[in-house]
Amino acid sequence: MNDRARDELKPVINESGIEVKPLYTAADVEASGGLDMVGQPGEYPFTRGIHRLMYRKQPWTMRQYAGFGNPADTNQRFKYLIANGQTGLNVAFDLPTQIGLDSDDPQAEGEIGRVGMSVDTLRDFEVAFDGIDLDRITVSLTINGAAAILIAMYLAMAEKRGYDVRKLRGTAQNDILKEFIGRGTWVFPVEPSIRLVGDTIEYCAEHAPKYSPVSVCGYHIRESGANPAQEMAYAFCIAKAYADEVIRRGLHIDEFAGRLSYNFNIFGNIFEQVCKFRAGRGLWAKIMKEEYKAEKPGSMWLRMIAAGGGGGLTFEQPEVNIVRGAYYALISALSGTQTMALCSYDEAYTIPTEYSARISLRTMQLLIEEMGLTETVDPLAGSWYVETLTNQMRQKMEEIMAEVDAQGGIVKLVAEGAIQARVSAQAYQMQRDIESGKFRKVGVNCYRNEQEEDHPVEFHPYQEEDARQQIAALGRIRAERDQPRVDQALARLSADAAAGRNVMPALVEAVKAYATVGEMTGEMVKVFGRYQEPIRF
Repeated sequence: MNDRARDELKPVINESGIEVKPLYTAADVEASGGLDMVGQPGEYPFTRGIHRLMYRKQPWTMRQYAGFGNPADTNQRFKYLIANGQTGLNVAFDLPTQIGLDSDDPQAEGEIGRVGMSVDTLRDFEVAFDGIDLDRITVSLTINGAAAILIAMYLAMAEKRGYDVRKLRGTAQNDILKEFIGRGTWVFPVEPSIRLVGDTIEYCAEHAPKYSPVSVCGYHIRESGANPAQEMAYAFCIAKAYADEVIRRGLHIDEFAGRLSYNFNIFGNIFEQVCKFRAGRGLWAKIMKEEYKAEKPGSMWLRMIAAGGGGGLTFEQPEVNIVRGAYYALISALSGTQTMALCSYDEAYTIPTEYSARISLRTMQLLIEEMGLTETVDPLAGSWYVETLTNQMRQKMEEIMAEVDAQGGIVKLVAEGAIQARVSAQAYQMQRDIESGKFRKVGVNCYRNEQEEDHPVEFHPYQEEDARQQIAALGRIRAERDQPRVDQALARLSADAAAGRNVMPALVEAVKAYATVGEMTGEMVKVFGRYQEPIRF
């Protein structure tokens, strides 16, 4: 038998562990579960899309991730992106802000404004969003450990500018369980962290009902080593944990589920990615309807941003990332997302330049204006391969979720470090497979240049002057604010946290008094403590 014949017989297994056949027929669709879960766009189970006309009525929101330096720097980038056609904002925060440190904290030295915008007080939000119409441009806050504080800050800023908070739209990532799994910007232990997520959902349900206080982030779980099916399944387990927390407080699922949203990743095999989203929409609708007895269609929608795909980009041959980004955008559009974002080609090196960010924005605009992606809904539907794989992906997700439940639930497994250990082991194995050439990566382990050229990438320098300006601005706020009002607000926050009351009203009061992120975090740390990460081998 020659090599070609052997390759034809060799099984192909996708990342989710599903064997891909060389040919699919109607019999494969029937054997995998048939067409019962397909339905029509805008109708349960929403496999084909949550809206009847999808992009034919309104294209996806384009929401590039942006933010660096001090709020004035970030405001300029926001306005640049909006001027170039961006239709939503996705805010990056620096590491000190993410973990609840003020810019003048010694632990923040060297990190102020490095990987995102630095925020200390309400004044920073006033500067960052100056001149931006919050009714026209919705804002997503990519923040987790300090999310309750930043949500309070955003709502207070909008109210101060005269917006009706009850009508204000926007999103906060605020998915702390995936922080324990993936990125690590946690502050408090697991249980009080979930309580804070519940506080934000409960508060927004009453005071800001159009605001989405949680965007469950499978994206970072995928980046940390999970396969596509695990990305969706773990995200659904996390969303259920948050829903259970709020239901225990007496809210009905239909009072808040319609404002839950998701952030998912899109690097990898085109068909596996498209099918994971089609499968995920149907599965989430089924969970909401059958397990949680939701009645409103909006409570069953899988509202999502499909972003990507940082884990797919390479340091080698960075210009090829422009092509990768175009395919990721295609996947996102074919998947039926409501919001799209792309990592720029230079993100394996640095914070994107205006030039590279514009290329990513133009890539999404090309799909709308030139490529016909908005003309019909779910164009891959009816393919025997796509429908079979959609069924198989849904079954795989259900198996993973059942396994999590059998082992004690997602909260227990995260608190013990079990999920973290699982995805870390998978990430290690993937890196080994890339290094060995088993998992092929263009420009990395195949089609390499014999002699690598200099990469035409402009590095984003760390601006010490921006950090000094931020610290100076914080000093002025401390000197000018009404300190007794701050002290009173922080005392209320501490008392409410200790008494088990929803801390959001106290946070809003403290934010309006210009208490700092570090001061508010510090009060809650006194009550909740700090998380100590379990180490597993």
